[in-house]
Amino acid sequence: MAGALEPYLDSLRRELQAPGPAAFSVLLALLLVALTLLLWRLAQAGRSGRRAVLLLGLCDAGKTLLFARLLTGKYRDTQTSITDSSAVYRVSSDKNANVTLIDLPGHESLRLQFLERFKAAARAIVFVVDSVAFQREVKDVAEFLYQVLVDSTVLKNAPALLIACNKQDVTMAKSAKLIQQQLEKELNTLRVTRSAAPTSLDGSAVGGPAQLGKKGKDFDFSQLPVRVEFVECSTRGSKGEEGDADFEGLEKWLAMIA
Repeated sequence: MAGALEPYLDSLRRELQAPGPAAFSVLLALLLVALTLLLWRLAQAGRSGRRAVLLLGLCDAGKTLLFARLLTGKYRDTQTSITDSSAVYRVSSDKNANVTLIDLPGHESLRLQFLERFKAAARAIVFVVDSVAFQREVKDVAEFLYQVLVDSTVLKNAPALLIACNKQDVTMAKSAKLIQQQLEKELNTLRVTRSAAPTSLDGSAVGGPAQLGKKGKDFDFSQLPVRVEFVECSTRGSKGEEGDADFEGLEKWLAMIA
């Protein structure tokens, strides 16, 4: 830090040798530069300390198979998870870049308590959606996503968010564009009918009210303080169990945030 500020300190020494209003202005400007650099370093340190990528979603969205495919590249039969699973994921293009993938249970009675446990460590969140069952599950998907987006810790840390529209190998799967539009519509309804106060997932209120999106405008994801992207993927792949998964877009996103 001292090395980065040395040129500014030399300038300050020269200016202070000549008293007057100019010296005070230079001092104030240099103090602002130093404060900005310090805050930037602290922000970077906080982000580098968060290495987890959380896999969230409802039951049967395909989170556990996605977790297995990313780590081993192989298909495996999975069951509904009742606890978390974690492992280090190394980016294929850069073996030194890695994150910790954490697959969290999607059951309604478990998902919030596990999210509460791991949310503070999240550098990013992958929210997995069953593109085939989406039309009948849209309200439940939006409800869970809403709870994530208004959480005080998520708002503070602003992890990157990817909506992974899974099971695209099935003919009846909805497109990522349609899923985005429907989620925006449902989230817009939720923010009107519910209090948007940022709370911990244990139900305790923190701080003042938080507005999801921009007041007076229909909600869309671009209004959020977190970066949100949508990708289409298939953990089974077009050739089924024997073929490769189709999630190139997801892998590129993981490489970017690692």
